[in-house]
Amino acid sequence: MNGDQKSDVYAQEKQDFVQHFSQIVRALTEDEMGHPETGDAIARLKEVLEYNAIGGKYHRGLMVLVAFQELVEPRKQDADSLQRALTAGWCVELLQAFFLVTDGIMDSSLTRRGQICWYQKPGMGLDAISDAILWEACIYCLLKLYYQEQPYYLNLVKLFLQSSYKTEIGQTLDLITHPQGNVDLGRFTEKRHKSIVKYKTAFYSFCLPVAAAMYMAGIDGKKEHANAKKILLEMGEFFQIQDDYPDLFGDPTVTGKVGTDIQDSKCSWLVVRCLQRSLWNSARS
Repeated sequence: MNGDQKSDVYAQEKQDFVQHFSQIVRALTEDEMGHPETGDAIARLKEVLEYNAIGGKYHRGLMVLVAFQELVEPRKQDADSLQRALTAGWCVELLQAFFLVTDGIMDSSLTRRGQICWYQKPGMGLDAISDAILWEACIYCLLKLYYQEQPYYLNLVKLFLQSSYKTEIGQTLDLITHPQGNVDLGRFTEKRHKSIVKYKTAFYSFCLPVAAAMYMAGIDGKKEHANAKKILLEMGEFFQIQDDYPDLFGDPTVTGKVGTDIQDSKCSWLVVRCLQRSLWNSARS
């Protein structure tokens, strides 16, 4: 398969993935829309989903689908199994969007994915926290709805719970490394940066999608998952280092957000490298 053919295949996979979102929204809202007691909340949920889940690159969600297709024999990839792979991908995307909404509040961000952050919308404010909590709960509703009869259901639930926990650990490491009003450059080490990136980004962005696909493909051995995790964590670190650069130098019309890592005193790769070079130059002089 040449480059153009691969590009066409990926474009089709992305189109299929995006189109599947409407099914996700229906699954989460259709039965209770208009309910005399909960209807208003479900209408709000639909609005939250449609505003925040669409517009990204979908790399994390598509990773589930692509990994599943690589791991499972083509003859076993029936319509139902592919639908489940698409849904698992959207569960990853919902988790990603949940982190983006809450992270935007903590960082006082203005824009995300080319539009104003959800909490910045007129009349929204910190009510967005409640929306985010409801949104995260939807992931487990989807897992139960689509996978409770599958042998890997419990593994998927545990995987999402563990990934969320590790990501929140990473968020905590990030926050306590630059407490508000108390910037200590001595904390901004390469070791701390690696820890933040590993927990805040790599686990849910790389390990989660591939591990989900592995479980769905019937691969549940500890050795296989450990080997995959080792590689995926390194990929996650590389990804975050690349992402730190456009936060400072990227064009917001291209990246979809106004980067604030420097203003927020984040322990980013650029700051770590700058401090290392400063110390190295000082030692030479």
